[in-house]
Amino acid sequence: MPINPQIENNFKYHAPKEGQPEKYTAIREKAKDLAYLIDELCPNSREKSVAITNLETAVMWANAAVARN
Repeated sequence: MPINPQIENNFKYHAPKEGQPEKYTAIREKAKDLAYLIDELCPNSREKSVAITNLETAVMWANAAVARN
């Protein structure tokens, strides 16, 4: 089976490089601010839950972008 570099990169451990932990923290902190705003302004509902879940997903993918590239 041929090696696919994208698959290899996406499914390996990426040890933090210099400066990356600070980027992860900045992304999480901004997202947390938005999460609190959503929590404050939106009524408890499925839509609010989906918004928070998608925000968590966005943070995960943003951090993956920092780690993988």
